[in-house]
Amino acid sequence: MDLFEYQGKELLRRFEVPVPEGRVASTQDEAALAAEGLGGKVVVKAQVQVGGRGKAGGIKLATNADEAREVAGQILGMDIKGHTVKRVLVERAGDIKDEYYLSFLVDRSERKFLGMMSAEGGVDIEEVADTNPDAIARVHIDPTIGISDFHARKLVFGAKLDPDARKGAIAMIPKLYRAFVELDASLVEVNPLVLTGDGKVVALDAKVSVDESAEYRHPNFAELKSAHEVPEQERLAKEKGLNFIKLDGDGDVGIIGNGAGLVMSTLDVVKAAGGEPANFLDVGGGAKAELLSNAIEVITSDGNVKSIFLNIFGGITRVDLVAEGIIDAFGRLDVKIPIVVRLDGTNAQEGRKMLADAPHEMLHSEETMLGAAKRAVELARSDGGAR
Repeated sequence: MDLFEYQGKELLRRFEVPVPEGRVASTQDEAALAAEGLGGKVVVKAQVQVGGRGKAGGIKLATNADEAREVAGQILGMDIKGHTVKRVLVERAGDIKDEYYLSFLVDRSERKFLGMMSAEGGVDIEEVADTNPDAIARVHIDPTIGISDFHARKLVFGAKLDPDARKGAIAMIPKLYRAFVELDASLVEVNPLVLTGDGKVVALDAKVSVDESAEYRHPNFAELKSAHEVPEQERLAKEKGLNFIKLDGDGDVGIIGNGAGLVMSTLDVVKAAGGEPANFLDVGGGAKAELLSNAIEVITSDGNVKSIFLNIFGGITRVDLVAEGIIDAFGRLDVKIPIVVRLDGTNAQEGRKMLADAPHEMLHSEETMLGAAKRAVELARSDGGAR
């Protein structure tokens, strides 16, 4: 779960990570009151779960409460990369002398945590990695041992931070690491980490992603989640007990499979066939009629989807029973887009024959995974994919 900036900062503050004083506002009047309470110059920042706010005009300075009201009006309701701004964070503006980058994340390839730091803060770290990779200091931390002064010093001196910032950064790094570990986070990123005019090191921004699977250890996760709007498709899928993820972009081939590994392979095969997957949907080990009906209903609620690739491999699951479920699902739903079905595994021949004996104008059967992917892509781009 990606948190809003203000939520991330609230959590970091509990671990004694220095962050600017700020207040959240969802209206212009609330922004003005927040600015008045803080006093002096403030920064009004759009609260969206995406980067590039500054370039999009989602971060503005205000010298007083009236200006804060005005700029909040400009920011609230903005569309930033598909995210509508519904809240702003009003923070006390500081005297920034320099900007840095600091993060902790899970490096699964090394089975360790990875700390990264750079003296080139305030820009996308991917841009720094492309243009000047040597500017990023990296250190792996064994989670069973934890962080030490050595790790902190290696990051700070490796990143070549301003000497005035070194002491404050070395003091902050263990606190940020502790927050990363104790919050069950997959990412804690501060960009920029700033050195102020009076020599303090402060987390000016905070990007925090926590593992929802650890919610049983963190009762406050439910409260954090309540501030997030769940897209209609994801809400519908969750209600029906489906593992569904809407993919970024304008994919037009809906994907259904039984098993996460198979679904991920299906995404790759559709891409290899020249198509664009629209989603990830795993119906789990079984594929009963009701479950398949629900899966098709969720995917067809996306107007961009022009065809569906239903990829089922029967290990323990019998494919003939899956075919029976598919036929039943077609009887339950008014299917208006083509569905390409690939069945393989236990009793596959029987399952394919059942589909052949129950023809439907929107049902297409293919024996191979690649053949089904190509057919789904072709149908999505042809008149057959029109609703």
